[in-house]
Formats: sequence, structure tokens, C-alpha cells
Amino acid sequence: MASSFYSNTQHIDFASVLAMNDPGMVSMFQALIASGLEGFLGCTAVVYETALVDFFENASVRDGVIISTVAAQLVEISEEWFAEMFELPVDGLADVSEIPKDKIFYARSIVSMTGEPVILSGLKSQMKIHYRLLCNIMAKSISMKAGSFNALTVEKFSLMTAVVCRVKMNWGRVLFGILKKMVTSGTKQAKGFAIQISLLLANVPNLELGESSEFPSSKILTEKTVHIAVIDKSGAQDADVAPKATKAPKKHTAAVPADVPVVKRKRTTNKKDSSSKDNLELMAVAQEAVPIQMIEALPLLLMMILLTNQQ
Repeated sequence: MASSFYSNTQHIDFASVLAMNDPGMVSMFQALIASGLEGFLGCTAVVYETALVDFFENASVRDGVIISTVAAQLVEISEEWFAEMFELPVDGLADVSEIPKDKIFYARSIVSMTGEPVILSGLKSQMKIHYRLLCNIMAKSISMKAGSFNALTVEKFSLMTAVVCRVKMNWGRVLFGILKKMVTSGTKQAKGFAIQISLLLANVPNLELGESSEFPSSKILTEKTVHIAVIDKSGAQDADVAPKATKAPKKHTAAVPADVPVVKRKRTTNKKDSSSKDNLELMAVAQEAVPIQMIEALPLLLMMILLTNQQ
């Protein structure tokens, strides 16, 4: 199904996200615009599913040009047309591996949540929230690499560095190179760019595309959905939004005031009276130390009680 070509994609409604009351997020989206990726990540979100299936089933690369058959019609996509359609920059570095090492080192501190340089073999939870979202965008909408989206790889971070540090990139060549890998058999490159390919096919003269499908709104980053998108839909969640572990319920015991004495039962008998078994008395004996004077007075007190009972 064509939906597999955009199951992980995150498209951007730039007008909406730039109106957010979140300086960090807004600055990140402004950096994407400054990099020249706005036309690619924010183009009209329409999908022609039948045409997409045809395109990927029949596509191949010949002399640097992507050729396919869609609805029994030949389609050719060149790097120049691809870059022109999305207004992508064509000057600068043509490979993210060419980004200077000092830029990458500098970016590792900029994006860090703690200020310490992030570890490239670690997880994206090391980074500030808005840079985690940038990592998602680079992984899901640009590189389209399968695997864990929470892992912070060198390739993903190099793409992020290009945006964060405003490195001049030939995005036309970089993105077209990824598209060529998508249609080349034997590569591990996941298929994607569903919206962008649909737009390209829609601009092929006399090409019958069939009915268009509305792109899922849940996959479009807007002012309302941008924070939800920080959660990785691959099955894992960021550390700051992960559910907390539940603690075992505590056993509740009845509280006993400290000043309440423990009462013990003491049986007293009257040896002179045969019915003394019926004259049992309960006396409260306090746990606290009893003054000596009270101990000496106890026999007299007991005598008075016994006399009273006999009367």
C-alpha cells in the first residue's frame, strides 16, 4: 500500500508553527527556512496513492535521471527539475559527510540539554526538546532511513548540524541522491518522499493520476500537533515524556497516638469471699513509669474498693 511510503513522514505547516508561543521551537523552524528546505518540507500535502505505487514499482536510474512508468506513461525526473520544483539550494556541499568537524563539535554543545557535548552513539533524549523534533524531521522526512528513530547517528546529526550551524548545502543534490537510492534495487534506503513525488507527478503534462488522497493531518506539524510529535511513534518515547514507573501501593496501618497508654487487663480476687470470682475488676496500668508514692498507696486503695463491693 502507498501509505507505507509516508507512515513515518513528518510534514510541516510553517505558517502555523511560526505562530507558536515557544521561542525554541520557532527558532528551530526558522533555521529550517534559512537552510532552504521550506519548499521541500512545506509543499502542498496531497498524495496520489495509485500513481505512487506505479512509480516505485517501475522506477530505475539511467544516466543520473530517474525514469519510471506511471499509468502507462513514461516519466523522467532530473536533478535540475527536482531542485527547481522545491526551490532547493544548488550551491554548497553535496554530501553531509563533507561538513567540517568543528561545526559538528560546536553543534553537539548547542543542542545539548545539559551543556555537555552530546554523544553521537547515544539517544536523542540528550538534546533539548526542539532539537529532538529537528532530529525526527531529519530522520523521517529527509534521510528516510529505517531503524530506531531515537538513536542519534552520525548521519542524522550531520544533517542537523547543516541546519543548526547554517552550513551552505546543495540540498538539490543531497535530496535527489536520496531519491535515487529509493528506486535503486539492493539498497537499504527506505522509500518515501510521497508528497514530493506526488507533486512532481502532478506537474507531468497529460499524466492521469487518479484520485488524490488527503495527507493525514496527524503527520503534519502544526501549532497544535508539534509537541505530540516529539513522542517517537516507532514504539519508544523521549525520556521527558515517558510514563513514570508505578510504585507498589503502600500498606496502611491504623495510626495510634503516642500519648494513649496501652491498657492491660489485671484480674483481682477477694480470698475472704466465696463469690469473689464475680467481683473481678479491670484496672488500667499505664506504660509510663509510676511514681513510688502511687505504688505505696495501692494496697490501701485496693482495700477500700473491696470493702465497697462487700457492702
